[in-house]
Amino acid sequence: MRICVAGASGAFGMKHLDALAQIEGVEVTSVVGTRIESIKAFAEERGIAHYTTDLAESLAREDVDGVILATPTQMHASQAIQCLEAGKHVMVEIPMADNIEDARRLVEVQQQTGLVAMAGHTRRFNPSHQWIHNKILAGELTVQQMDVQTYFFRRSNKNALGQARSWTDHLLWHHACHTVDLFQYQTGQTADRVQALQGPIHPELGIAMDMSIGMKVPNGAICTLSLSFNNDGPFGTFFRYICDKGTYIARYDDLYDGHENKIDLTGVAVSNNGIELQDREFIAAIREGREPNSSVAQCLPAMETLHRLEQSLN
Repeated sequence: MRICVAGASGAFGMKHLDALAQIEGVEVTSVVGTRIESIKAFAEERGIAHYTTDLAESLAREDVDGVILATPTQMHASQAIQCLEAGKHVMVEIPMADNIEDARRLVEVQQQTGLVAMAGHTRRFNPSHQWIHNKILAGELTVQQMDVQTYFFRRSNKNALGQARSWTDHLLWHHACHTVDLFQYQTGQTADRVQALQGPIHPELGIAMDMSIGMKVPNGAICTLSLSFNNDGPFGTFFRYICDKGTYIARYDDLYDGHENKIDLTGVAVSNNGIELQDREFIAAIREGREPNSSVAQCLPAMETLHRLEQSLN
């Protein structure tokens, strides 16, 4: 399986390169960056034969079967559609789009081409959340409430590596997207009641720096999500599952019970790295000619819910 990674030298592009290196029979044959000098040096350091600043150049190559897009949010939908129309399978980092119209169009193009198109909803693949999901499917747990905190300190426009960004991140369409999809995935239902509040708009970044979201699904389960770019402390997303039988706290790939006792996740998956598991699903779906978990079609309901939340803010 020959893969192109666009946005390869960014924080998540490198995570995907490291993950792909763990998957048998996968070769990264092309990388795409924004500046030719830096992507050339990056490709040479990683031993990757082809590099470019033009995604279309990579898509025209016969040694590219699929593409992973770790590019700015505003480019996700158009680039994913570009990949599909070029006959390439694609996994686009979360979110698949920053508006509902582009998300719906991406799903339409995937259905027309029949190619694999997957959204990077890593939370579906983290062993911690997989453990919960398996218990739910087995009828051993029922989620009553999810209480989630997504906290960063980003009062300037920088990425996870502390480097200056050329685009602006968004609490709703990016960071809330993880939890909206996960809540609906774990409950097996789409939220029928939603509400959202946001704090002041940053005068330079033009985005809300604080946000509160509430959701409820038809079976009565609720989700409370707090998001901030103003948090001066530990950053990341922390999930508390309050269930009919126990409380569980998920921190990325690790899981604890309500008393902070760590839960052994041995045997849940072939790796304890959620991004690697996500990439494994992408490769497996291409090889097996099937719809992947976290396909763009499966994740469209999350985008519909984000759209309704945005409307409530307006």
